[in-house]
Amino acid sequence: MKKNSFVNYSNILSSSISPSISIIAPAYNESLNIVENVRSLLSNHYVNYDVIIVNDGSKDDSLEKLIVAYDLVKVDYLINYQIETKPLRQGVFKSTNPAFEKLIVVDKENGGKADALNLGLNISTNKYVACIDVDCLLLEDSLQKMVKPFLEATDEKVIAAGGVIRIANSCTIKDGKLLDINFPKNRIVRGQILEYLRAFLLGRMAWSKLNGLLVISGAFGLFDKKIALEVGGYDTKTVGEDMEIIVRMRRHMEEKKVKYRVAYIPDPLCWTEAPDTYKIFISQRNRWTRGTIETLKKHKKIGFNPKYHALGTISYPYWFLFERAAPIVEILGLFYFSLLIVTNNVLWDYALLFLFVAYLFTVMFSIITIITEELTYHQYRKKGMGLQLIKTAFTEPILNHPFILYAALKGNFDYYFNKKIKWGEMTRKGMTTN
Repeated sequence: MKKNSFVNYSNILSSSISPSISIIAPAYNESLNIVENVRSLLSNHYVNYDVIIVNDGSKDDSLEKLIVAYDLVKVDYLINYQIETKPLRQGVFKSTNPAFEKLIVVDKENGGKADALNLGLNISTNKYVACIDVDCLLLEDSLQKMVKPFLEATDEKVIAAGGVIRIANSCTIKDGKLLDINFPKNRIVRGQILEYLRAFLLGRMAWSKLNGLLVISGAFGLFDKKIALEVGGYDTKTVGEDMEIIVRMRRHMEEKKVKYRVAYIPDPLCWTEAPDTYKIFISQRNRWTRGTIETLKKHKKIGFNPKYHALGTISYPYWFLFERAAPIVEILGLFYFSLLIVTNNVLWDYALLFLFVAYLFTVMFSIITIITEELTYHQYRKKGMGLQLIKTAFTEPILNHPFILYAALKGNFDYYFNKKIKWGEMTRKGMTTN
């Protein structure tokens, strides 16, 4: 924050030589939010950018709503197919309204999120691409802040940058702008708010310092388009395309022996809707688990390999041991503990103390995160929100973690024994609009 205080963002905003950026947003059955969210993307305070909405074979009226709201007409558009994708359906649309000249809408056959992003890479003529979920709400200065690491780099090349994702459930949104931040009543969502704070505000900040980031959230990330194209774009055969492309880009740079880094912006730049039922929550975490397994397996060559420096000796081992293997170790521990109970071999004084210390450590880490949030960006300012966050710190390990563990185990099972399952359900209910 101190470093940012020396930055004059108005220079980035107003300069005609600011790096060109394409915002690429895949959309599949996003009728509920799509008009509002596209308005949010078009209202970004940046001088040199365009917005590419890729309608990935939606079965609802997403395209029709966009055509009406933004005065779209079909146009002839030359696409440089550097990456193979599914063919166009109705084609490319541009607006007849000069106010929406930055908007490009593409209608294609369904091929999945990765395929839609690849088509966006083919269409973009800009230097950088910001790949986001269309249901996300970008803050107006997000591109200014996200492009800063690329401008600051001197002796190393920044290949990608990520920012903080916040949860917009129960927040008030109007005309694509975040007007009021509210704390949701839903316990599942409350737990995810705390989880996101821990991951983005502390965890990824630390990995960024080590230049060890293996993932940038698919909700919002900025990439060097040239490097993304060099590695072949997004992998359409994985459900964890956001993690896989970062690992592949990093591996590419390591093998070329080029100094690089994956940057991280701790500012809250993007707000998204989180699952509010256990069914959807489990489906989402199931997919995350399968994506992690696929990525680590595909790039196992770098694991524990000093040739790949921190990527192979720190980042990969951490993800393998603490993300990939941890749920399996945890469930084996529970089975073993159950066996000890049945055979009356439990040292109860030690077991209860261990359980208490583990629980207390989890709560303590969450409270440190809350304090960090309060001292920095302080988004939850209304009376009582801080107390609600602290209450959530005590309940989240009990109410959310068992479902995360179940989803991870189910993800392992589905990866090895249920090959038919692909993306998984993520039903949107729409962000609050007033």
